[in-house]
Amino acid sequence: MAVKLINANISAQSLTYKPGGKSVSFEVTVVNDGNQFASFQLEIVAAGSSSNLNNNWYRITPAVSAKIPPGDTTKFSVSIIDTPVIGFVGKMNVVIRIFSLELRDEDRQLLRLIIEPGTESVPMRVDLPVREFTGKPLSVIEIPVRVFNPSQTSVNVSLQFEGEASKWLLDPEIRLQVPPGEEGKTTFICQLPAPEETFNKKYPFKIRATHPNGAPSESPEGAIKVLPAGILDFRTYPNKRRIPESRLWLPQFGIDSATYQLEFVNISNIIQEGQVDIRSGDEDQPRCDITVEPEMVVVNPGETQQMEMVVRKRRHWFGLTKKLSFIVQANLSEEQEINVTNEQQVLKLSIHPVFHPALQILLLTILLLLLWSISWLNPESPFFGHQLSVTSVQFNGVAEKAVSGSQDQSIIRWHIPGFQNPLINQHDATLAKNIGKAVRVVRYKPVDNDVVAAGLENGEVQLWDVTSASTKAKAIFSLDKADRVLALKFSPTSNYLFSGHGSGLVLQWDLNNALLTSAISSNQPIRITKPLNGGNFGFSVYGLALVGQEKENLVVGGRFNSLLVWNWRQNKAFKVPYLPAGSQDDYIVSLSSAEYKPERLATADNQGKITLWNMQPCLTNTGECQIIDQWNDGHSTKPVRSVAFTSDGCYLASGGDDNQVKLWPLTKEGKRANPTGKVVRSGRYKINSVDIKVVRDRIRILSGNDRRYVNYTELPNDNSQCVQ
Repeated sequence: MAVKLINANISAQSLTYKPGGKSVSFEVTVVNDGNQFASFQLEIVAAGSSSNLNNNWYRITPAVSAKIPPGDTTKFSVSIIDTPVIGFVGKMNVVIRIFSLELRDEDRQLLRLIIEPGTESVPMRVDLPVREFTGKPLSVIEIPVRVFNPSQTSVNVSLQFEGEASKWLLDPEIRLQVPPGEEGKTTFICQLPAPEETFNKKYPFKIRATHPNGAPSESPEGAIKVLPAGILDFRTYPNKRRIPESRLWLPQFGIDSATYQLEFVNISNIIQEGQVDIRSGDEDQPRCDITVEPEMVVVNPGETQQMEMVVRKRRHWFGLTKKLSFIVQANLSEEQEINVTNEQQVLKLSIHPVFHPALQILLLTILLLLLWSISWLNPESPFFGHQLSVTSVQFNGVAEKAVSGSQDQSIIRWHIPGFQNPLINQHDATLAKNIGKAVRVVRYKPVDNDVVAAGLENGEVQLWDVTSASTKAKAIFSLDKADRVLALKFSPTSNYLFSGHGSGLVLQWDLNNALLTSAISSNQPIRITKPLNGGNFGFSVYGLALVGQEKENLVVGGRFNSLLVWNWRQNKAFKVPYLPAGSQDDYIVSLSSAEYKPERLATADNQGKITLWNMQPCLTNTGECQIIDQWNDGHSTKPVRSVAFTSDGCYLASGGDDNQVKLWPLTKEGKRANPTGKVVRSGRYKINSVDIKVVRDRIRILSGNDRRYVNYTELPNDNSQCVQ
């Protein structure tokens, strides 16, 4: 029979323990029955569960005894601090094993442990099956969690995700019901953000478990590692620059640099350090001084950082524009796992000389224009043409010449081809200037066109020879120096000249006698103060026109919308009804008759109305003067200052205060062929006078405006509705 070397006994054969309550204790006494010094240890095993081999449910003091001599005794104190089997209620056997390494022997004692139901919940045990997770931005990570309930009651556990990554969870808190002594499982779903919203690093976290009846507990630390992702976008703006940046037409001194903005946009989750390399786009281009500030930028995820690239190059005073280009390469300071987009940009630079070539051309052009502006080639030259408002214009018989009068007290003869050819001077000659008063009306003598009559503000009618260079008038008709001359009309044979005055007088002058007397007189003009005939019709006379086959009927129009016919041979007059009857501010301002259709008359008033008349009935005493056509919207209801017939009566020209010259094609009956007419000139100034001629297949229109200009327009003659 083997000799027993260890003899042990326990102080209690049975103990009662309530989980959550006070611990219970017992003692183990050990006797060394060996023949040598020996140390002793205890091991306690609870029956019923092989998973509870750890010793966290009891505490032994001391853990290992000191060596004692043979026959001596040592004691161990054992405290039960937790239930050996989680959730167990009832009686279980606990084996106390006493052993010694020196004696190589053991002894076993049995303890009856009674487990009563617990009074309090105990902390949950939280575990992470996987401690580290990896993922790229925008990916979804599943984080499994296990919760063990060591208590004897079912527990409603709240699991909370703690850590910086909690903001990425779809639900950072999960509730879980865990039965006693069992394990519950759940999963947190993590949606990683966009690259620029996070960093490439580890984000530590813990799962905290709380429940109503126990202390909170935490899991071991886990971590989410966000992998590198995203791009670094490199941008430049503007991609084109010039020196100087603006006002290239003006010389600018001291400007020799251009600035470009270089921009790094970090659309990744890695902190980036950006730099640039710059090289010339063309090996043959001149060298420039290039600086970049700052040399390097640190760009956090989601940030934008800028650099300034300044290119300096001294500009030449003269020469052509230089075109330079630069290739800008974006680089990262370290090798990274992301790409750089648009990493190479081409920047262009135009360097203009101080005196831009275009400016040199412009200056030369300005000089030429200046010479042009004062030359006879320029119709608007201050040394040629009128300086004030043009009051009257008229073609000669073949429309190759024209005359005009102006408020600047001058009479000018124009060469019509010069209006079409810039190399020909349209200003043919100044017949008269500074003649005392403003010129209100000018008219060519119908026969030979060698004399021009001018009506002045001072009541004089002056006759000027257009064939000589004389600076003095040939003859002057004057009855009253205070009586303005507003209208003139030659008789068809040029024997007589009729003048209309502001006082209401219409005077008939003996033109032949005046010209014959002037031819045999000295250089001084002949002054004639007594007319052949005349009459005062009681209104200011603004228009005169001869009508009828015999051309002995003079139509007189003027203030109060007055219109009458005066037979100058018989010295008889009759009124022509004109509606509406005018007030003192209403004027018939222009009259015109067709040479080859002398019964046709056109009138225009300052209310904007144009009227076409058939005068035959009232001239032959067979009826009233007949209105063929009438309209008041031709010049936007604004005053119509002048009308003029072509000799065949197929066209009417008009000009008014709407700044327009219009052409009205007429039918053979004398009506408008086009109800709206045709705008042949539109400008910024009122039109005071118009004249019109048909020369072969062309229509020539002359106008004078309220500024200082005489204008000419030529159109095709295509009025098929006036064929006789």
